[in-house]
Amino acid sequence: MSKKLVAFFSASGTTKKVAQMIAEEVKADLFEIEPKVPYTKLDLDWMNKKSRSSVEMSDKKYRPAIMKKEMDMSSYDEILLGFPIWWYVAPTIINTFLEAYDFSGKKIVLFATSGGSGFGNTVKELQSSAPDAVITEGRLLNCGTKQEISEWVKSL
Repeated sequence: MSKKLVAFFSASGTTKKVAQMIAEEVKADLFEIEPKVPYTKLDLDWMNKKSRSSVEMSDKKYRPAIMKKEMDMSSYDEILLGFPIWWYVAPTIINTFLEAYDFSGKKIVLFATSGGSGFGNTVKELQSSAPDAVITEGRLLNCGTKQEISEWVKSL
């Protein structure tokens, strides 16, 4: 039986709720990707070109610092990786996470929450941060209902 990890970044709490339900459904460990400097409401104002999130997302090489936690990724076969969609892709903090640990030989299935956009080029933009992993686009789980999550994880 493979061991699964649900790793997630949540700026406002929406993705966290979905990640917790997924972890419960698949009986996986849960890992929160936490920024060293938490995001404020002003940081997340996508209408403001000078807001922290706007600045980070306009530079694809930017890597926000994360709280590095001791984590033995070698004990997991599959990682369900969740985040909110920012500017049609994963926030660059997800690249920071992927570059901080060794995901060689791992299967990474993405899930996301979004106000309206899809995954866009997310898989392509994340692949260089975990070149020896297989990253696949999973599903947008905007409603985050138990039934929606249950159906999705059964399809994996």
